[in-house]
Amino acid sequence: MAEDSIFDVVIIGGGPGGYNAAVRAGQLGLKTAIVESRGVLGGTCLNVGCMPSKALLHASELFETAGHEFANIGIEVPAPKLNLVQMMKAKQDSVTALTKGVEFLMKKNKVTYFVGRGTIAGAGKVTVTGNDGAVQTLSAKNIVIATGSEPTPLPGVDVDQKQIVDSTGALSLSAVPKSMVVVGAGIIGLELGSVWRRLGAQVTVVEFLDRITPGMDTETATAFQKTLTKQGFAFKLGTKVTAAKPGAKGVELTLEPAAGGAQEKLTADVVLVAIGRRPYTKGLGLESVGIATDPRGFIPTSHFKTQAPGVWAIGDVILGPMLAHKAEEDAVACIELIAGKAGHVDYNLVPSVVYTFPEVAWVGQTEEQVKASGVAYKTGKFPFMANSRAKINHETDGFVKFIADAKTDKVLGVHMIGPQVGEMVGEVCVLMAFGGASEDLARTCHPHPTRSEAVRQAAMGVENWTMQA
Repeated sequence: MAEDSIFDVVIIGGGPGGYNAAVRAGQLGLKTAIVESRGVLGGTCLNVGCMPSKALLHASELFETAGHEFANIGIEVPAPKLNLVQMMKAKQDSVTALTKGVEFLMKKNKVTYFVGRGTIAGAGKVTVTGNDGAVQTLSAKNIVIATGSEPTPLPGVDVDQKQIVDSTGALSLSAVPKSMVVVGAGIIGLELGSVWRRLGAQVTVVEFLDRITPGMDTETATAFQKTLTKQGFAFKLGTKVTAAKPGAKGVELTLEPAAGGAQEKLTADVVLVAIGRRPYTKGLGLESVGIATDPRGFIPTSHFKTQAPGVWAIGDVILGPMLAHKAEEDAVACIELIAGKAGHVDYNLVPSVVYTFPEVAWVGQTEEQVKASGVAYKTGKFPFMANSRAKINHETDGFVKFIADAKTDKVLGVHMIGPQVGEMVGEVCVLMAFGGASEDLARTCHPHPTRSEAVRQAAMGVENWTMQA
């Protein structure tokens, strides 16, 4: 085999897990290759996920603010006019710049980039099938699977990316629909629903469970739903979609109560199916090295090692939060283990953020989880209504809530809903990483006036010394 086909590490998948693994491997002096079939690096996140969705969330928020908030603070401008073509172009320009940046990182760290579909072809072997059908075989001491995830399909509903779309299609609609039904009240559906509601669509969310955002602290989720309802969202909870029939007048959905009962019909111009994501491992050749997925399609691992010697897996294909930043942590830890260093990820400290307005962010355990564990706990809570910066900016929805061990004061979880809380949760992650107490943060000076003071005030509230009228 030619020297340029022999590697210390071959990574299959060029998303946040894959490209971060490649960068770290290159930094550690490992001869590394990355294989990506999309033809552009960045994976779902950069190309059809978190990055383009944030671009549209930002643009649509500015559009709504210009149309509804400027006059209140003394800025008089004509009603904004939507140029959706330009908005989509700006989104794509940003995405292209980011993906080119990732490709530059590969060159900088001496990573060989193969465009094609990577398949494990036995112990230490990966075949790369290019778009032209040409096949080459790579030899690898270590193979890292980082192929990510894909939208979970909904039985009885066929996605055509025109009238019935998944998250990818929802990022590229050619016109603002008059009405949109979002199937699934999770993070992806609510973020993308927010985009199109701000741009003019009437949005109805249909959710099988009796609540939105499963996994989120219940008190926070309840407040979040009230805020979204105030913004114009409609919710049908405890409801399942059994059929979807596209036609000239839109998509006719058949709904039933989740607990059973009479059917009803609901029509919308566009239906967004966002019921979750599933690991993407098809056609990967796992069977060639004796790897079997679990019943939900995840690859079983122990410290990122699969049951096959020399084969590792990271990111969405293994258990844990399906988040880009979790995949990045997996990537670094996995490569450091391959290089003989210490590598570890504490999944209890992986934060989550919903990038609506207001944002929702949290890290650690929910109040329900702490209560179920039997640990005695205290809470501290502070509303943004009492935060000076939030009041001055007319952004007062939401609160920050701390949950701390009643005996040791160790912080067990923090939950926030409010303006730009995704930028604030990081300091709590650092606090918890060092086993910090609520008092540690409560006695740390924060600049005034800032929204971040709400985080400190909530920590102060654990011991009931919040400065609040």
